[in-house]
Amino acid sequence: MSYVDGFVAAVPNDNRERFIKHAREAAEVFKDYGALQVVECWGDDVPEGEVTSFSMAVQRKPEETAVFSWVLWPSREVRNQAMPKIMADPRVQPDVNPMPFDGKRLIYGGFEVVVDV
Repeated sequence: MSYVDGFVAAVPNDNRERFIKHAREAAEVFKDYGALQVVECWGDDVPEGEVTSFSMAVQRKPEETAVFSWVLWPSREVRNQAMPKIMADPRVQPDVNPMPFDGKRLIYGGFEVVVDV
């Protein structure tokens, strides 16, 4: 069964184009190691919550936008084998492809697909 890594980040609005470039370059690396799909989404209609929200989760500042991303893998096993290789790949090292956002406020997790229609 497929496996998904999901991410939410707060990206400075001024860094939108840098983020897109960063994401495209990183996506190539993920796909080289077996990812089936990499999707990056710039928040367009992301309501503020009273208890929880994407913005609250990443401590979004007024000059930032919430970004939602996911990577689709064939299986958790493929993802687990790929991740150490991805993290070691020179193309995603901070000095080569720095994150254009505060990585300390990035939230992420791995998810087993249970419905896919």
